[in-house]
Amino acid sequence: MLKKILLAITVLVAYLLFWPVPVEPVSWAAPLDKGFVGDFEKNTKLDAIEIINLPDTHGPEGLALLNDEVYAATREGWIVRYHQQTGEQVKWVNTGGSPLGIVFDADNNLLIADAYKGLLKVDPAGDISVLTRTVDGTDIDYADDLDVTADGKIYFSDASTKFGAQSNGGTYAASLLDTMEHGGHGRLLVYDPADKSTKLLMDGLNFANGVAVDADSQFVLVNETGSYRIHKYWLQGDKAGQSEILIDNLPGFPDNVVRGRDGRFWVGLVSPRSKPLDDLSMSPLVRKIFQRFPPFMRPQAVPYSHVFAITGDGEVLTSLQDPEGVHHTNTGALETEDWLYISSLHADNLARISWQNVGLEGVE
Repeated sequence: MLKKILLAITVLVAYLLFWPVPVEPVSWAAPLDKGFVGDFEKNTKLDAIEIINLPDTHGPEGLALLNDEVYAATREGWIVRYHQQTGEQVKWVNTGGSPLGIVFDADNNLLIADAYKGLLKVDPAGDISVLTRTVDGTDIDYADDLDVTADGKIYFSDASTKFGAQSNGGTYAASLLDTMEHGGHGRLLVYDPADKSTKLLMDGLNFANGVAVDADSQFVLVNETGSYRIHKYWLQGDKAGQSEILIDNLPGFPDNVVRGRDGRFWVGLVSPRSKPLDDLSMSPLVRKIFQRFPPFMRPQAVPYSHVFAITGDGEVLTSLQDPEGVHHTNTGALETEDWLYISSLHADNLARISWQNVGLEGVE
């Protein structure tokens, strides 16, 4: 019996130390997690949300507004239209992939960052075309979020050049791999429809995620999910072509960032930070061992509802939370005249909260 126990222990140790895994974790110093304090002090403002059921679809990751309809990109590949006044829902088009960030251009074309298909365009008639799938001879295998400037340039993120979404079990599974490795595989790209070129603006990001351009096309924001921060990349002025950290050491993993009205931007924190992941940031070998554990024992997103608004200078304007996570894994928020719609990575529904409960002045 003793020999069998020792053999079992030897096999287990060998497995934990040597079994092949896809990640090669990199040592880094995670900033001290201050938790929900200061501008992010815990509250229950999202208790006032209204739930909108999404039959047969889930995970409304990205949202866009056209006229009086909210468009949602869902995990089943559908772009769903929701009419704010009538409540009618229509499954409009299916990309056949995994649509994430969405935005309308000046001609009412819906632009989509599809993690499987690349950068897509859907014209008003519902016809889908691929705008770009490569940059500098490399594939774009995890297009994540996007925004468009007044002159039509499309800024978008490629979350990970190593852990493509489709080849690594889907968008969520691939994001966990990239976050565990922390190898700086994300990048910010720009597509110019005038000459159909795709160019690299920033790389070395740890899971490049949300993208938003300011109303005057002076700069673009990009979320670095794996490092809990948001970058500001200048498009015009003396700093054009340079980037800086706009806000750092967030209390969770930032997902999308969405341009609102009056110079504000909305950010969704898909989950609070993971203490084991932070504690092991400088221990790549242990993180690699963690990757050999069963999935339920590895760091995962936990239910917590949280979106917040910032200015283009990084000032936090409001923070809306629900510690119970009724509408969980929030990716961002979209302003309309009467409502703030809240998106989600995994929820079976869409949520919204009226402006009188947001804590900001109404949309002008």
